[in-house]
Amino acid sequence: MSEISKELLSNARSWPYEEARKIIKRINNSNQPIKEIVLETGYGPSGLPHIGTFGEVFRTTMVRNALKSLTNLPTKLIAFSDDMDGLRKVPDNVPNQDLLHQFINQPLTSVPDPFETHESFGHHNNAMLRGFLDSFGFDYTFLSSTECYKSGLFDPILLEIMENYENIMEVMLPTLRDERKKTYSPFLPICPSTGHVLQVPICEVNKSNKSIIFEDTESEKKVEIGITGGNCKLQWKVDWAMRWKALGVDYEMCGKDLIDSVKASSKICRIINATPPENLIYELFLDENGQKISKSKGNGIAVEDWLRYGPPESLSLFMFQQPKRAKRLYFDVIPKNTDEYISFKSKVLSEENEKKVENPTWHIHNGDIPEDKVPLNFSLLLNLASVCHAEDTNIIWGYIRRYANGTSPENNTFLDQLASYAVNFYRDFVKPTKTYRLPEPEEIKALEDLKNALKKISNNATAEDIQTVIYEVGKANKFENLRNWFQALYQILLGQDQGPRFGSFVELYGVQETINLIERALNEEDLSK
Repeated sequence: MSEISKELLSNARSWPYEEARKIIKRINNSNQPIKEIVLETGYGPSGLPHIGTFGEVFRTTMVRNALKSLTNLPTKLIAFSDDMDGLRKVPDNVPNQDLLHQFINQPLTSVPDPFETHESFGHHNNAMLRGFLDSFGFDYTFLSSTECYKSGLFDPILLEIMENYENIMEVMLPTLRDERKKTYSPFLPICPSTGHVLQVPICEVNKSNKSIIFEDTESEKKVEIGITGGNCKLQWKVDWAMRWKALGVDYEMCGKDLIDSVKASSKICRIINATPPENLIYELFLDENGQKISKSKGNGIAVEDWLRYGPPESLSLFMFQQPKRAKRLYFDVIPKNTDEYISFKSKVLSEENEKKVENPTWHIHNGDIPEDKVPLNFSLLLNLASVCHAEDTNIIWGYIRRYANGTSPENNTFLDQLASYAVNFYRDFVKPTKTYRLPEPEEIKALEDLKNALKKISNNATAEDIQTVIYEVGKANKFENLRNWFQALYQILLGQDQGPRFGSFVELYGVQETINLIERALNEEDLSK
């Protein structure tokens, strides 16, 4: 790949560069010396990590990569786990749920691991987070809320929160329901007797002693506890503001559901004499029913699920495109995103530099784009697997070798991976739903005509030549809408309502093989076998 000038990159219109320029402007306007630029992503480990977490880290990494190309300042990406939060409810998708019910309101790092593999539930979910971030090669610094509080890292800012207690209450109380206002305090004491993270009214804020006094609901006695050293944690919005200052965060994106939290936390951040980070509000992922995906419900696609049916690059493309637009995240989007990745990658190799930096694959590969060619798309491979009833890739490769001379699993590893994904997707999603139908009387004649036309076609016919023949047969048989003609081919020959550009499919599958398929359909043979 050719070198791209900094001047060209500084004017790039793709959203990671737009975000990077916001951060650089912030740095340039700062009155403080800047040693490094800090980007943060947050993770609530009350449930298993899900694909939305990956998306936030991936997108933030894209911004970080853009920053690196525009400035010489060091950058750091923090993956922060809010693992000192109390367990509010037991997730639906974990084992040993009866065990977890006994530890409601305990900090997540004090709750036993229901999987029985780690020190706590929080440690288990942190390990899951780090595992799949590491599998994608992300460069990040992991921080645990529990460790930050207990080590004293947050202590200086906790004292600032206490000094500004009244001003922070003025920000927070108007945002709360009347019932919640009665018990709200920025500080959540960890009960010395039960270990619970308490949401109780604070009777007194003792600034000279650096402590708070609350009433223990069980003993009905007043308890005084210091706010430093991990004896307390902060309520969410105050915690976020505190963290921004303590860690020097310059940039953090978040979902649309946290808009109000960003506003409140930004006000609190200014109260403690810090500038809130730059922010991108992204839209939420929805499941196939249009419902927000949730860690506790487990109603999304896990990263490992996606990677069974599509390459990592297809997942990266899904995350990269249109972050401010709500997108449905379910299995049917995988083939589309895989094909779009292949298309973008094939274009970028020959594009001018101005267009290269706008191409999603430039960001997916951080400018170092693989130059291997992919001679056919995923949809064709998927339909080939379908019509061949492929249970492994050996059958598919027989057709690929004939279609693209010189290709092999050894020399075309990405193509071989696509073939494996196609077999998995066919076996799990297509095969169980395939429904073939017999041709109607008027379709029988059209299929006979198509069979005869294909017999006369040149051995050197291209996909376009074949497509033209199919069109002409449809017109000659007076299909009012040629879309009905192609749908008939899909339903009768492939057992599905839609499919690939049929000329391309015939070129890959083979003209004679397609003729044989048509003859089997005309003879009313079972094409599902």
